[in-house]
Amino acid sequence: MLQTVAWNPDLPPAARLRRLVALALSSGRPVALWRLPGEAAARLCLSLRVDDAYVGLPPALEASAPAGFAFFPFQDSDHNPPLFLPADVYFDLSRPDEVRLSAAAVSRLPQLRQQFAALPAPDPLPWHVRPRHAPRPATQPEYEVLVRAGVEAIRAGTVQKVVSSRAVHRVLPAKFDALAAFEELQLRYPTAFVSLVSAPGAGTWLGATPEVLAEVGEDQVFRTMALAGTQPLLPGHAPSEAIWRQKEIEEQALVARYIVNCFKQVRLREYQETGPRTVAAGDVLHLRTDFAVDLRNVPFATLGTDMLRLLHPTSAVSGMPRQAALDFIKQHEGYDRAYYAGFLGPVNLPEPGAARLYVNLRCLQLRPEQAVLYAGTGLTPDSDPTKEWQETELKLRTIGAVLE
Repeated sequence: MLQTVAWNPDLPPAARLRRLVALALSSGRPVALWRLPGEAAARLCLSLRVDDAYVGLPPALEASAPAGFAFFPFQDSDHNPPLFLPADVYFDLSRPDEVRLSAAAVSRLPQLRQQFAALPAPDPLPWHVRPRHAPRPATQPEYEVLVRAGVEAIRAGTVQKVVSSRAVHRVLPAKFDALAAFEELQLRYPTAFVSLVSAPGAGTWLGATPEVLAEVGEDQVFRTMALAGTQPLLPGHAPSEAIWRQKEIEEQALVARYIVNCFKQVRLREYQETGPRTVAAGDVLHLRTDFAVDLRNVPFATLGTDMLRLLHPTSAVSGMPRQAALDFIKQHEGYDRAYYAGFLGPVNLPEPGAARLYVNLRCLQLRPEQAVLYAGTGLTPDSDPTKEWQETELKLRTIGAVLE
């Protein structure tokens, strides 16, 4: 249970947020900031001790889980630990005169106030750097070879669908400030889940993702979505005017069927399916089908957690069948995705029983003098290597805009 306390009302909210982020980063502590889709105010979760980050999948969609922020990799490994950052300090900019503290933070309240008051807010802010080498960027010919290998595997029946991806390096602008970039992403993409996560070992990740993995709101409705298919939003046109190729329609249908199959595995029939419909994510359009389950009407107390285990990594970021697609990615992709295509989001914040987890897409990893950007495409038997390269270029624009 978090306790609410008054917190430096003389400082403007933006200055208070910067000071809290600086407090975390200057002392080597994990910190996460996020802004939910359609909301105006950002929120912050700060952990006092790195050792308190839980490793392993928490009961993330159950009210009994602790309050905090989940940050999970594409696949667990010694190099990519799954993190759950306890909310020792929780700050909501819509309520700027107060913070909510865990019992551990309340016991250290005088020290925290002193550190907060004495700490300058550096400009630009520092950030945690992932100790492993940055992945090598793929050239266009190399990526097209990967796409052709994926198409051949599909046609041979090894996989039904596979998602290929690549990393790109970009030079950071002079005096790049991660918090300022986070604020810019909020303005650019009001319907995305915008995040900035920085933790020792995992590094610092900035993103604006359109894709819900799993969420349970205060209304106790479990939600997930099938999001696939990509094309640019043409100037002067509404999303509803988009015309989709058979390739994108089939790709999206595969993801939707995967979710339905997950429901079947837990013997759930009471779900609502809506879509597919065209949605905009910045300057990019996708096909989306929404799924909802009213938890008050089904006898599955652990449905959220069970579905999370079945869904991640989804077919939208790996392929089908999942293990065959993961084997292909490991053999052919040639780099470590780390936390790209993993998932992240608040759990039991602001209240117990609420959790909102998103797929970590349209993201970048911050290095000392460069950013590593990530993008991928879902392959089908009709995929054209050059067009798949162009699709990744289109997706890279979303997060790359903050580096211009």
